[in-house]
Amino acid sequence: MTQEDGELDSLVRKRIRALRVAQGWSLEELAARADVSQSTLSRIENGRRRLALDQLVTLARALDTSLDQLVETATDDVVSSPMIDATRSSMRWPIKADPGMSVVRQRMTEPPPDHPSRLRAHPGREWLVVLSGTATLLLGNRRLRLETNQAAEFPTMLPHAIGAEGGPCEILGIFDRDARRGHQRGEDATRTRQE
Repeated sequence: MTQEDGELDSLVRKRIRALRVAQGWSLEELAARADVSQSTLSRIENGRRRLALDQLVTLARALDTSLDQLVETATDDVVSSPMIDATRSSMRWPIKADPGMSVVRQRMTEPPPDHPSRLRAHPGREWLVVLSGTATLLLGNRRLRLETNQAAEFPTMLPHAIGAEGGPCEILGIFDRDARRGHQRGEDATRTRQE
């Protein structure tokens, strides 16, 4: 066993114990959930028993996590810088754990469109929170007012648009891959019409 293997082995054992403790479970409770003996689980956590792949899969499932998360070691890129789009007054951060997801911070100064034909619908899901100011979310036939620290989550197949109300607002949105693509296509089309 190399030093790197030994470090991973130790890390996985610590994660198993930390996840068990975070759930408030005793050795006996996790052992029952994972269908292993309490003494086996104790020896796994304390490094007195070899880690077997089949047991790791079972323990990950019992701890409501994945094997990938249990053995993940890549922590070099913890801090990331945003990609800045000055024309849209936005910053975007891709989420490494799910490359299809993006976090977008955007400052809005314009109200939402006043005509229903300007609402967009596309595949995906969106979650957003108002960081400052007040935003108006048009969602189908509904007009929702979102104030600072209020959040909204919705399927983007509903026709929607968002804008500022009574002055600038700043939002933070999380988009899945389809929602991000839909917004990029919609913004490109709007820009083309305006040019």
